[in-house]
Amino acid sequence: MLSVRDIAKRFGAVDALGGCSFSVERGRMLGFLGPNGAGKTTAMRAIFGLVRLDAGEVLWDGRPIGLAERLRFGYMPEERGLYPRMPVGEQLEYFGRLHGLDGGAARAAAAQWLERLGLADRAGAKVEELSHGNQQRVQLAAALLHEPVLLVLDEPFAGLDPIAVRTLADVLRLEAARGAAVLFSSHQLELVEDICEEVAIVDHGRVVATGVVDTLRRASQRRRIELQLDGAPPDWLPDVDGVELVERRDGEVRLLASRDVDPEHVLAAAERSAQVIAFSYGPPSLAELFLELVAP
Repeated sequence: MLSVRDIAKRFGAVDALGGCSFSVERGRMLGFLGPNGAGKTTAMRAIFGLVRLDAGEVLWDGRPIGLAERLRFGYMPEERGLYPRMPVGEQLEYFGRLHGLDGGAARAAAAQWLERLGLADRAGAKVEELSHGNQQRVQLAAALLHEPVLLVLDEPFAGLDPIAVRTLADVLRLEAARGAAVLFSSHQLELVEDICEEVAIVDHGRVVATGVVDTLRRASQRRRIELQLDGAPPDWLPDVDGVELVERRDGEVRLLASRDVDPEHVLAAAERSAQVIAFSYGPPSLAELFLELVAP
């Protein structure tokens, strides 16, 4: 298990991390969420010793992380960490050998991952000749080919088309099922909600919420109300205190309400103004919870 305990890092006048704590168990995926500048990348780099912390500790299975442990980890940085003019297959074999695989095992792993990620025909191409999405796939293969016990990915879905997003999401699910601990950051919160059971939300260098997604959503002080109306005035809103408009489109109205608002009052207000085709009430989405926790 990865344990990050009260880590702190200051760059000049900026507190990048101020007592950040979270953990990731083997066989689990943790979505690491936060606005730009919240400290996510600094925390990820600290796991690999790329940032010297001012305080706190990062542990694997309860022990400090050294070179032997890091060789068993996989890391996909947000910035491309590949050699642009080196052929893809040769490059992956090289990375495999750096992680301790012998030549034959490294070549086999490189070929296997290129096949799985749809790049078998690009093994001889240079990285700079590939599209952004395919470069992202090569970077992922480099992180995976040695079967890491911990996989850390910084914004792995950024800039990918829907097919590549689905492929990567499936890979992460399979890696967790294999027994790896998986930690990744992303601004695509609907995707995180779909594939992750657990999240840690960080803001200004501190974790403001961590746990099972559904538990965090239910603990929110707000509730989502969705209505489909026929014949409502274009500016209709319920005359109920504690309710705010989120979105209105083609007869569909999405609201956020304080937890103590009785949804029956909202439904009654809607029925006085229009025909109610559909009505739903429940916890906020992960994206709405995120905004509740980190909005300025």
